[in-house]
Amino acid sequence: MADREKRGEGPARLRAEASAGLSAARRKGARPDSLLRWTAPTLTVLFVLVAWQAACTFEAVPSFLLPSPLDVALTLVNDAPLLASHALVTLGEALAGLACGVAAGFLLAMAMDRFAVVDKALSPLVTISQTIPTVAIAPLLVLWLGYGMLPKVLLVALTTFFPITVSLASGFRSVDPDVIDLMRTMNASWWQMFRFAKLPAAADSFFAGLRISATYAVVGAVVAEWLGGFEGLGVYMTRVRKSYRYDQMFAVIFIISALSLLLMGAVRVLERACMPWKRVEKHEKPHSLEEKP
Repeated sequence: MADREKRGEGPARLRAEASAGLSAARRKGARPDSLLRWTAPTLTVLFVLVAWQAACTFEAVPSFLLPSPLDVALTLVNDAPLLASHALVTLGEALAGLACGVAAGFLLAMAMDRFAVVDKALSPLVTISQTIPTVAIAPLLVLWLGYGMLPKVLLVALTTFFPITVSLASGFRSVDPDVIDLMRTMNASWWQMFRFAKLPAAADSFFAGLRISATYAVVGAVVAEWLGGFEGLGVYMTRVRKSYRYDQMFAVIFIISALSLLLMGAVRVLERACMPWKRVEKHEKPHSLEEKP
């Protein structure tokens, strides 16, 4: 009996050691990849900033046309309270419009998946709606709804709902037909098939569309503010443009980019929280020493 246990211990111990070695190798291999993922874009941004500063310092470009990064940084520091107040207004409009766009896109994608006639009737209209320029819709919304927050939120919602609708509709159609057939044989209702099969299958597509919509949200809010409003980054940019303060305009551009990146980062955090299995799939790699049952 003792000999059998010893003979069984050997292969089990070897498998455990091999698995531990592979896990350590994966962790070591992940560090250079993670380091490269952050180092490459950081160095690229630094190179662009240094070249930009050099061009301004040696007057390769007139200072009244292109302010230096140092001038923009000083503007960000000196005008921080004013810029922060305008940025909060724009961020609020972007978040409210994004929430409305996601809700509308989700409901529309559900209706298109549930009813074929809705899909056939609305798919062309959804596509046509994206051929209309945003700057053409914004003045009409301001004219109809005034200079308050409502037209900005509505414009952001119109801008962001299309990626959500298209990505979700595509995700719902990507579910395995065999799974749907199996659930039908079990007398599952449409809601049960949607909840347990189609909704999980569309998760990847949904977050892909949400990342795109997040980048559109801030830009859509700024465009709406350009054409009418009392506060916000778009209103601030219009005012400083008339006074030819290009350093302040570039400061606003940096803030708009930062807000867009912030929303994209929030979407990625939400995606990791809702889909924890993706982190496991990302780090798992095929290897030759697999533990056999």
